[in-house]
Amino acid sequence: MAIIDSQVHAYEANTPKRPWATVPNWPDHVTGDEMVAAMDKVGVDGAIFISAFSMYRYDASYAVEVARAHPNRLAIVKPVDPDDPNVADVIADWKKMPGAVGIRIMLTRENKREPGHPGIDRIARAAVQHDFPVNLLCWDNLDAGRALVDRHPDTRFILDHLGILQPRTPPAPAQPWSPWAELPKVLALAKRKNVVIKVSGACTLSKEPYPFPDIWDPLARVFEAWGFDRCLWGTDWTRAFAVVNYEQAVTPFLKTDRLSDTERAMLMGGACAKAYGWSPNKG
Repeated sequence: MAIIDSQVHAYEANTPKRPWATVPNWPDHVTGDEMVAAMDKVGVDGAIFISAFSMYRYDASYAVEVARAHPNRLAIVKPVDPDDPNVADVIADWKKMPGAVGIRIMLTRENKREPGHPGIDRIARAAVQHDFPVNLLCWDNLDAGRALVDRHPDTRFILDHLGILQPRTPPAPAQPWSPWAELPKVLALAKRKNVVIKVSGACTLSKEPYPFPDIWDPLARVFEAWGFDRCLWGTDWTRAFAVVNYEQAVTPFLKTDRLSDTERAMLMGGACAKAYGWSPNKG
């Protein structure tokens, strides 16, 4: 089965042609071509390219360019704006875009939106109409995420990044950091059948160096609760760049003895293909 990374971010250098909204601690550029080259180096067949909100906000024009250049390797997801009264039309237009496989909303605390925000309701209804999964970032706001999932039982949700807030920089060695504190809420959310979970950025939650052996016990609880057919492996590269490089985010999952071949195939590709209705074609 194909290996599919459920979340990557590619982007151009910050120039007046396409200026960044913010400047995160990511590489100066990871273009679509560079992303595919990194995938080739470690044997990743395809990826879901989430247009980088940090840089481009709701403008997914660069993702469209990359999908046209690599239609068999990258499918694309666009963040959509709950404050746009025409967001349903935006989603309808996105559905027509070659390579488009989903949309994304931010329900983090910093965005200060409630699960019943009228724009989010419009997005959830339009997603059903156009058969799009909604990628949901609520990693510091899981209670709100659960409320949204329950509010729209007919909408398909994909929970980003294990639902757990992940670091952008390596934690200080002496820092009393509990990366899995929200795990009970994540496990409880598995009871909702209209949501699947991205096991993306997991290596950034390790308190040990590569190959991050301490991630496997908590991940085993995720796999048990959600089932491998609802768990989508991903690297979250390049957001995770300062903590792990791309190879380090891929290899532990390829080599661990904690997964059977069948489980690995589902986790690293099968569940993602099912959730997005898309598979790569390297041939």
